Amino acid sequence: MHQPKLLPWYFRAFLFASLFPPIVSCHSIHRNKTHPDVAIESIKSGEALAKIYCQTCHMLPDPSLADTKSWENGILPQMGPRLGIFYYNFEQYPRQRNKFIGPEFYPSQPALGLGQWQDILNYYEATSPDTMPPQQKTEQITVGLPLFQVEIPPSYYFRPTTCYVKFNTSDTAHSIVISDAFRKNLYFFNRNLVLTDSVVQSGPVVDIDYEKNGLLACDIGMLNPNDGKSGKAFFIKKGGGHYQMDTTAFLDSLQRPVQVTPVDLNQDGRLDYIFCEFGNLTGALSWMENTGNNHFLRHVIRQIPGAIKVYVNDYNHDGLPDIWALFAQGDEGIFLFTNKGHGNFESREVLRFPPSYGSSSFELDDFNKDGFPDILYTCGDNADFSQVLKPYHGVYIFINDGTNHFTQKYFYPINGCYKAMARDFDGDGDLDLATISYFADYLHQPEEGFVYLENKGDFHFFPYSIPQAGMGRWLTMDAGDLDGDGKLDIILGNFSATPSQYKHPVDWKKSPPFIVLRNVGK
Repeated sequence: MHQPKLLPWYFRAFLFASLFPPIVSCHSIHRNKTHPDVAIESIKSGEALAKIYCQTCHMLPDPSLADTKSWENGILPQMGPRLGIFYYNFEQYPRQRNKFIGPEFYPSQPALGLGQWQDILNYYEATSPDTMPPQQKTEQITVGLPLFQVEIPPSYYFRPTTCYVKFNTSDTAHSIVISDAFRKNLYFFNRNLVLTDSVVQSGPVVDIDYEKNGLLACDIGMLNPNDGKSGKAFFIKKGGGHYQMDTTAFLDSLQRPVQVTPVDLNQDGRLDYIFCEFGNLTGALSWMENTGNNHFLRHVIRQIPGAIKVYVNDYNHDGLPDIWALFAQGDEGIFLFTNKGHGNFESREVLRFPPSYGSSSFELDDFNKDGFPDILYTCGDNADFSQVLKPYHGVYIFINDGTNHFTQKYFYPINGCYKAMARDFDGDGDLDLATISYFADYLHQPEEGFVYLENKGDFHFFPYSIPQAGMGRWLTMDAGDLDGDGKLDIILGNFSATPSQYKHPVDWKKSPPFIVLRNVGK
């Protein structure tokens, strides 16, 4: 049956505001030092209006999540066009115009009056902190980690932009795989970190699925934020001891894809493919149904940008593969998509985060050994509209109560945390954490670039780092047994191109594209 088209969200918000006037809160209002004269009534009105308009697209942000300048110069000017406000106080707000987002992306009329918009501005700009508070670390990071020995490749090139690293331990001659975004090359190294092969790519490869007959590579198209559909997936096949890229794309016209996952979703005996099309202003979590003879039919699971990582498992044991997905753009959160059969999914958001969190990665791990997957989560993507260091960035553990309801059990602050992996690195039977940061406090805490959190029991993790943590700007990480000794090693990938606001005494362009942390534990 044809479903009636819903009213645009901004018109629904306007209708709601008209029928139900804002309820002014009674709690105490504290103005910051830079806005001491803003009227209290305007702030209260702005708070009530924010509850109507500022959570139509994402979780309602609290003013404390960013400093005043970030709200004033970054976040709110970006929000204005989403509400149909393109010019205000002689300032033109930024908005994108391109053929991919469509003419209806921005509302044609303002969703609220300019006086109401000023109240929202006053609420966020006058009650946010003048400067962000510092981190509250329960334990400081100890530099020195005897468990690992750092190894550097014997030769490397200038200005690496490593956007993917992987241990492929099943192939001794090509045990390490990295992708360089600017050079558009895949490089293969052996166990001794010596270059053994390379493949020219059409664009930056940011994910690879390792199959029996070769590699299925996910080419993001353009690395920088965009809404184009230049992404693709292609096979890299091995012959005569060397890898070679298939000149014909397996799937193309993808919207900035960051992960491809093969799985038979509809149980018809043919392999389908899940794609995280991160996009920018638009995007989707989608799957390509294999209809046979290399033909695919696209289905959208969730039409929203920011799909960055999925895991597939049959959590309810009904024989159908279900999907866990992290969305990391605007409406940030972790979703569980339950497979109902015939390509249909039931959606449930299990965790939700404010947009300033900058969600960056997650894993499913069983920390308390109760048989239910817990969530290891990191946030710290700071390449947005509030690029100040944030004390809530770091690594989190959320515990599953057995019904897929999750409660935060652990947090350790790491500026700009980008990824965490839970593995038993020291072989004592519990899960330790390896983390990297791409937006660390490089001037004051360069050790944040890599932090190893040793599990001491009862969710107490002691933080260590290595002297070489500041050697590179670590965007990617993987763990695996590189040398076959039964111990897990770690590889870190250096993406040396960096925004100007991140200063560091080390010239990352002269650093290696990756380093290996060889596990030398007993």
